[in-house]
Amino acid sequence: MRMDFDGKVAIVTGAGGGLGRCHAMQLAARGAKVVVNDLGGAMEGGGASDAADAVVDEIRAAGGTAFANKASVSDRDGAKSMVDDAVREFGGLHILVNNAGILRDRSFKKMTLDDFDAVVNVHLTGSAYVTHFAWPIMYAQNFGRIVMTSSGSGIYGNFGQSNYGAAKMGMLGLANVLALEGRSKNVRVNCLAPAATTRMTENLPGQDPNRAPNDPGLVSPAVLYMCSDEAPTGEVIEAVGGRFSRCAVFSNKGVKLGRAATYEDLMNNLDDLRSMDESAEGRAWKFKKKS
Repeated sequence: MRMDFDGKVAIVTGAGGGLGRCHAMQLAARGAKVVVNDLGGAMEGGGASDAADAVVDEIRAAGGTAFANKASVSDRDGAKSMVDDAVREFGGLHILVNNAGILRDRSFKKMTLDDFDAVVNVHLTGSAYVTHFAWPIMYAQNFGRIVMTSSGSGIYGNFGQSNYGAAKMGMLGLANVLALEGRSKNVRVNCLAPAATTRMTENLPGQDPNRAPNDPGLVSPAVLYMCSDEAPTGEVIEAVGGRFSRCAVFSNKGVKLGRAATYEDLMNNLDDLRSMDESAEGRAWKFKKKS
């Protein structure tokens, strides 16, 4: 497998630090021209800094090519500006890594709706915005690689992260649909489910202070794979500390109760309903393609 991104143009959102910085650095080291996006805000979404400029300087110092964009993914004009910058500065767009995110962790009982909306708007809506502006370019050129950054908090759940978990699972649903819609045009869409030690994880409850940190750079190989010519589509890759695995949804054999099924019938067959002894990876419903 060639991990050579010469001639490819990539956007990495939220690339001013942590995972995004590592993705951008590793793509650039392998020849990609990278638009480094970062608003430079705090983990709650406020403020601004020159984080994107710092990463661009790092890439250029290492001999790579990069351009800084400081727009917010949750702003439509800002999302469009990232794609416009890629086309204007580098002549096209082939890769999009949706990585930008914020945290506003609280139990659902204590969470305000503003905190819920803010997190969903950055993670889910922001990813949809940037992807929406990138999609026509990739579709027309018969090539595109899009990575959504999901999370175990969405796939499995995590206490105090209802807003974050909802957004992250929503990104998986978005990726599933786009993988189907982009398949005929070689636009491949996948989800990353990472775990790493970054500023987003510093104050999460339940952290073991004696546990060795998980280098965010060890997540990036999975991202590069999902951005490569050999990328799959419609898959979820988990990455943490150098361990990589595939996550998928499975459906069991179930129980057929017929068109006269009642609540009592179902209750009498709960063992068969819930057993995963015979299961297979779930398949998408088959719909006719609409123009």
